[in-house]
Amino acid sequence: MTGMNRLLPRFPLGRIVATPGALRALEQANQNPFEFLERHQAGDWGELCEEDKRENEFSVRNGFRILSAYRTRNGTKIWVITEADRSVTTLLRPHEY
Repeated sequence: MTGMNRLLPRFPLGRIVATPGALRALEQANQNPFEFLERHQAGDWGELCEEDKRENEFSVRNGFRILSAYRTRNGTKIWVITEADRSVTTLLRPHEY
C-alpha cells in the first residue's frame, strides 16, 4: 500500500526485530516485513479468532501485549508481537515463540 492508501498506525512498534526463521520465511516468499508490520500496527490482526481480535483491541487501549498472525504467499505462518510497553515488536515463526 502506498500514498493515500496507507493504513494509519494505532500504536508505536518500538524497535523492530525478527527471528532467523521469520527472516527466512519472508525471503523465501519474496515479501517485505513492513507489509506485515503495517497491517499489525493498523489493527489488521490477520488470522486470529474473534476472541483474540477483541483481546487485541483491549490490549491496544490498555497497554498490553499485541499479537497478530499472518501467512506469507507460501502459506508459512508469521507472528508479529508488540510488547506491552511498546519498546519492541518481533516478527517470528510460531515455533520460535
